[in-house]
Amino acid sequence: MERLQKLIAHAGIASRREAERLIQEGRVTLNGETVTELSVKATTSDRIEVDHVPIYKEEPVTFLFNKPDNCVSTVSDEKGRRTVLDYFHDVPERIYPVGRLDYHTTGALLLTNDGELANLLMHPSHRIEKTYRVKVNGSPSDDALQQLRHGVVIDGRKTARADVFRVNNPKAKVNDTLKITIHEGRNRQIRKMCEKIGHPVKQLTRERYAFLNIDGMAPGDYRKLSNKEIQKLYQLAKSNA
Repeated sequence: MERLQKLIAHAGIASRREAERLIQEGRVTLNGETVTELSVKATTSDRIEVDHVPIYKEEPVTFLFNKPDNCVSTVSDEKGRRTVLDYFHDVPERIYPVGRLDYHTTGALLLTNDGELANLLMHPSHRIEKTYRVKVNGSPSDDALQQLRHGVVIDGRKTARADVFRVNNPKAKVNDTLKITIHEGRNRQIRKMCEKIGHPVKQLTRERYAFLNIDGMAPGDYRKLSNKEIQKLYQLAKSNA
């Protein structure tokens, strides 16, 4: 037996906190009865519905999305801004993003209704690598890049080691472009790391998530992952645990 909000989250319908809100708003039924108490428990054999839709009706699906600029990585937005789901009108499953990219950060983002996969990929101990192409203001020194590689303190905590290298010729009188690979998922981490060394981000794109890349995908494009790719993500997350 598990609490309803946990079962709803594991089914990929919503986060645990959002599931609690759905229950309190009377939008969840258990075996035909509306539930509003957060202490109620059930099993996957019970009939659980959110907004009259059974939560275990859907087959698990996962998509790789090339997130465009000016788009929020949420299923809804109180300010009325575009969300990533606005690009998935033809997808019937209730998918949600695995983690987030900032409003002005573009690139590789996974969306899924597979709660187990999402939890594995987002857990910090599983060390899923993400690679970013970062255009910064000015030209960081080699010493500054070494600081990024060895970790800098942001929000009172030092970042883990990162792979960092310069893409352009450092002698060119342009704003440098860097490639940075990290395995953490802290809030606005790349932007804060670059601010820490005095070279704020001007443009940020996540080019790779684990072994998946957005090569050949235009902003707003998405593709469904194959079963082989999904199993590889499971194996990668579990092997890094």
